[in-house]
Amino acid sequence: MPSTRLRHLVDRDALGALLVAAAVPFLFMHERFQPEYDVELGSTTVDIRLSDVALLVVVASAAVSAARNGISRLSPARAIWIPGAALLAWLAFEVLRPVSMDDARFDDHLVSFLKLGEYALLALALPLLVRRAEDLTIVLGAIVLWCTVASGVALLQFLGLDIFDARSAGWRYPSFLGRHDLAALAALATSLAAARVVVGRKRTPAAALFASALVAGVLGMVLAGSVSAAAGLAVGGAVISLAARGRYTPSLRQLLALAAVVAVVAGGVTAIRSEALDDFLQFVGLRDDQQALGVESYSQRIVLAYIGLRIFKDDPILGVGWQRSSRPEVFEPYVDDARRRFPDVDSLAFPAAGREWGVQNLYIQMLADVGAIGLVLLLALGTGGLVLAWRTAAHATNPWAAGAGLAVLCALLTLAGEWASLGIVAGIPLQAATCLLLGLAAAGAATVEEETAG
Repeated sequence: MPSTRLRHLVDRDALGALLVAAAVPFLFMHERFQPEYDVELGSTTVDIRLSDVALLVVVASAAVSAARNGISRLSPARAIWIPGAALLAWLAFEVLRPVSMDDARFDDHLVSFLKLGEYALLALALPLLVRRAEDLTIVLGAIVLWCTVASGVALLQFLGLDIFDARSAGWRYPSFLGRHDLAALAALATSLAAARVVVGRKRTPAAALFASALVAGVLGMVLAGSVSAAAGLAVGGAVISLAARGRYTPSLRQLLALAAVVAVVAGGVTAIRSEALDDFLQFVGLRDDQQALGVESYSQRIVLAYIGLRIFKDDPILGVGWQRSSRPEVFEPYVDDARRRFPDVDSLAFPAAGREWGVQNLYIQMLADVGAIGLVLLLALGTGGLVLAWRTAAHATNPWAAGAGLAVLCALLTLAGEWASLGIVAGIPLQAATCLLLGLAAAGAATVEEETAG
């Protein structure tokens, strides 16, 4: 009976997963809409928000679980922990380099690094708290439910309701997260639905969960209008089709259904972003409109990427220091060259003092800020998560764990695309989503190990 299933789902052993589920609304909400408490640290003020409190409650719960049950569930995910620890150590070195410490904004950059480390604890906490299929159901259900709420708010903004500071009406819709963060949350739900399409299991009591994930996820990705996330979803869909081939042998009908999901997202995003895409086609010479290419267009992103790569070229090993590529003294030597190379781009699109746009691409900013070593460690971390998710999808006997492995695989690739349109920004829902996925990949690896040992 449903009531019996519900009592079993929320029993005493589910407390950790319930805390993760309760944290989801706070982790996936823009800082503007959260109350905050200011803590003075020297000359810098640290803002403590509900998302920080929720995250620390989850981490504390994981510490209690580790004291009770040990940390053996962490060992199967060494492919994540080793590069992750090395990456944090390298970033700490970059933060504390003399050139970084002499920067006028050192205090702000240090707080940003600490926030990055705080959110990284979420990945460590997940495998200690998500131990059973029931726990996985709770966490995934909370994500889908909150995505449904967020996408519903974005739809109201699309229809003209001025709520949650909806300043991008007629273009992209932020809900109560922000455009990049809405795309990240919606990517989690869409990836869960995509995994279900590939697995193709018969109707189950969780069918409503997958239906909600499909509708809310696709709607959220479209209204967020992220071209890079849509491209990442296309790659993720192709990869999970390959990952599922040996175990589930998806039929042509299933593959076409998955392609339809990707096509709907791509078509919807194209419609939402038509003006920006027109600018890009003009920029690359495929359109001959006589108009200036504006700010926040793909032409500007290419300009900023060019400057970031020039910064990297002059300091390829160490970079210029954590988050220093947006400092005027760092980027100004390259702006004149960028203007000569891209003469048709609006002058406001180029960075300047007071217009520190940053690189706006995680991978290029990693090269510029922390050098090739930092990017290699970041890619090693992401690759470790992908490998663990693939193994879970291929080898987990629990159907929920195997399906979640496919969903994590697809979502990680989708978020990898989304990060290509945003620079290093710590403590935002997009980072929470990334760490949540790495944690779920680690939990899946622990499940496979336990099944093998049993």
